[in-house]
This record gives sequence, C-alpha cells and structure tokens, in this order.
Amino acid sequence: MDVFEHPYLLLGPLAAVQGPAAALTAGALVGAGKVAFLPVWLIVVAAEVTVDSVLYFLGRSGQNRRVAGLLRRLGLTDALREQWTSAATRSMARLVFVAKAVDVLAGPAFLTVGLAGVSYRRFLGWVSAASAARAALLIGVGATLGARFHVSPVAVLACGLVLALLAIGVPLLVQTASRGGSDAARKSTKSPARRETRRSLSVSA
Repeated sequence: MDVFEHPYLLLGPLAAVQGPAAALTAGALVGAGKVAFLPVWLIVVAAEVTVDSVLYFLGRSGQNRRVAGLLRRLGLTDALREQWTSAATRSMARLVFVAKAVDVLAGPAFLTVGLAGVSYRRFLGWVSAASAARAALLIGVGATLGARFHVSPVAVLACGLVLALLAIGVPLLVQTASRGGSDAARKSTKSPARRETRRSLSVSA
C-alpha cells in the first residue's frame, strides 16, 4: 500500500509532534501536487493549537505535586518559570510569537502561561493567530522548494521525520547533559564537606 494514498492522515501526527517540520513537509507535498493547501494548513494549525492547549492546561495544574515534577522534566525550571511569567504578564502577544519563532521555547513558555493564570480565551486567540501565520509561511516555503526541486514525497516525509526527531532529541540531550553537570557539581561541593566532617570526627575520637 502506498502511504501517500492518504497523506493527510500522516500530517496530523507529525504536526502534533513537530509543527514546523510538518508544515515544511506539507508544503513540499503541496508543491509536488500531492495535497491541497487549505486542508494541510488546517491540519497543521489544529494540531499545533491542540498541543499548545495541552501544555497550557498542564501549567494550570502546576500546583499539584505530581504535575509540578512533570513540568520540571519538560524543561520548566524555576528560573524559566519566573522569566516567562513576567513576560506573559507584560506582553502575551510577544511571548507567543517568540515561542513560535523558536520552537524549543514553546513548551516552557506555554506551561508558564497556564501557571500564570492567563485566561484560556486570551491564550487561544494569540496561539491560533501565531500558529496560522507560521503554518502558512512554512507551507509556502515548502511548496516553493517542492515545486522548484521536484522532491519526491518519500524524501519529503523522511526529511520531516528527521527534523522532528532532531527537534525532540537535541533539547532532551541538552537538558540531560545540563542536569548531569549540575548533579556532578552538587556532589563535588558535598564531598569536601563530608571529608572535613570525617576528619573532625576522627580527631575528636
């Protein structure tokens, strides 16, 4: 079975995992004449808004101890929480568009918006507008590339999946490395104190 018999079914999950990669993939398929612009644009926007809404509502539940631990694992450190809360209070529009421009910031940013207690209607309005604009731009770029270079649909999908994996994997690796470094630093600061305590105990004995 040709997976491109139903390309719209593939774009939804890809857009939920990584919106920009899905938009570029969709655009290349539009340029190759495999799909129409409007349906894929709607799919990408709907998937992004859904995922962003999930992040928002997770943030709203951030006072729960279990949810708070999950938020930290998703990258919402205390420093980022304070920074993004201040940004959400000053300018919601700027926060959303920065998060959409730099996709790796979207998770911590939208979690913080929920924690800050911003109304969902306001959040939904700005996220929908930013997602629609970004999807249209990236689909247009992908369509231009697909039409000009005649990229095969299989190559387009493969590139989209690779971009999605990189977008997910690289921040996770960076977060894991930074967490390991902080743990090592914490252990190194504790070790001299422990040795000093042992020396004091041996001298007193």
